[in-house]
Amino acid sequence: MIKTIVIRLLLGIATLFLAVTVAFIVAHGSGNPAAELLGASATPERVAQLQHELGLDRPLYVQYFDFIGGLLRGDLGTSLRYNQPNLELIMQRIPATFELTAVALAIAVVVGIPLGTLAAVKESTWIDRVTSAVALFGQSVPVFWLGMMLILIFAVQLGWLPAGQRNGPLSVVLPAVALSTLPMAQIARLTRSSMAETLGEQFIVAGRARGLSRASIILRHGLRNSSIPVLTIFGLQIGALLSGAVTVEYVFAWPGLGTLATQAIEGRDFTLAQAVVVVGVFVFVIVNLIIDVLYAVIDPRIRRTRA
Repeated sequence: MIKTIVIRLLLGIATLFLAVTVAFIVAHGSGNPAAELLGASATPERVAQLQHELGLDRPLYVQYFDFIGGLLRGDLGTSLRYNQPNLELIMQRIPATFELTAVALAIAVVVGIPLGTLAAVKESTWIDRVTSAVALFGQSVPVFWLGMMLILIFAVQLGWLPAGQRNGPLSVVLPAVALSTLPMAQIARLTRSSMAETLGEQFIVAGRARGLSRASIILRHGLRNSSIPVLTIFGLQIGALLSGAVTVEYVFAWPGLGTLATQAIEGRDFTLAQAVVVVGVFVFVIVNLIIDVLYAVIDPRIRRTRA
């Protein structure tokens, strides 16, 4: 187990390093940040002066190693737009994003796993077809369109829920529902396929022959043995939710990392955009490391194989 964790940790560090490098290259290859900050009316002398002040006139490899050195010290740089440490800005916004992501993921799991299990148990019936249609709708509908429809119906016409901003527990309902549709659909479809395959295994047939209850077969034996693929997609959905939160936060004016990233891009604040990418990748790597450890906790066969 320890060896597996160490290997996964090293792979996570390599993934983080690669993502940070790509973010640095993209940020520095998208144009002259000094010229974009000053605008088209700036003189070449003023642009050169700002480049020198920001350290952008140094060789690219020097800037890169300074950037990596800062990351190792926990320094994500200073925002060009807000003139504040990027880490401070991110820590102000990250609770809102975590709240939105956690509620959306909870909705996706609470709805998706029962839907997929029900579809597998009632395979080839009208229930299976209805749940498959719901999952297909969740995978097909654009998140921004769904968000606007939710605002129009539940905020404008019915007046049941707030239309946006982060003002109390009710304000998270609409953005979380909009954000949860895609992961809910994917979890439901994968649960159905995995559960249907598991219910056809010999140990399930043996359990029925021994007189085990239907609930015990489905929950204790079927659902647990089909949970590894679902756990995998669960970990991947963390990254999808963090990226999808950019659109949802923009639609609902939610003050999270997505909104901060949008403002950084619009304001040509490449250092802040880099910092948001680094934090997002770090969270994704940590979550997937936890998922890898949970594999062995859930399935003893994995522990024996790795041992």
